[in-house]
Amino acid sequence: MTGPRPDGAPGALVIRDLSKEYVAGKPILKGINLTIEGRGITAIIGPSGTGKSTLVRCINRLVDPTGGEIHFHGQDMARLSGVALRHARRRIGMVHQEYNLVERLSVMENVLSGRLGYMPAWKAWLRKYSAQDVQKAFDLLDAVGLGEFATRRADQLSGGQRQRVGIARALMQQPDLILADEPTSSLDPKTSVEVMEIMVRLAGEYGIPVVINIHNVELARRFANRIIGMARGEVVFDGKPGDLMDQHLADIYGGQSWMEAA
Repeated sequence: MTGPRPDGAPGALVIRDLSKEYVAGKPILKGINLTIEGRGITAIIGPSGTGKSTLVRCINRLVDPTGGEIHFHGQDMARLSGVALRHARRRIGMVHQEYNLVERLSVMENVLSGRLGYMPAWKAWLRKYSAQDVQKAFDLLDAVGLGEFATRRADQLSGGQRQRVGIARALMQQPDLILADEPTSSLDPKTSVEVMEIMVRLAGEYGIPVVINIHNVELARRFANRIIGMARGEVVFDGKPGDLMDQHLADIYGGQSWMEAA
């Protein structure tokens, strides 16, 4: 299905009445309505179990929504299947919490895998990448500070290095949107900041909006242009980082102990 977007600026992601139930009658997402413009960093915060990760995964259909619409580039992602869904997913890069790399493959091969969705099946099977794709992968590895690690196996990298590979792989797709699902939760504080700096810098340079599900409130305040606070499967705050006050955090995390939860 193609056609004009229902609302929002060009490149916007428009979510309408999105719901998800893993168990009938027990919704994880309760009628989410959001418009994510085609620029900037949007951070989603909230306690565990409130639906942050489910929301992010519904956008690219790693999780199938129970109801609602997800409009992106003239298509309702919630209605797509088969080839149409695979093609739509090519435009959405994903940075995972646990990196999701192929451990036995080299760093270069992991980055190049971001192009597999654009290749004929036989080329993908044989991993016959074009010279242009190989050069692009080298450029991205340089951009994330891993140029000298191209031939190293992924299982020989530190957590921070693996996440940099994940960022480069997502950008290798040449996506129109990047989703990041708790990309810093397995990292120490210093490495978390470094990874966020890289992601924000490159997303800005390439003009790609990022939606990031993140527990760390201070990282969200530091790096996001917009913060969405979720609680009980609903959006309870939507605004600029400077507008996020302690009373909002108490509502999001439940009481004055929100800092421990964050």
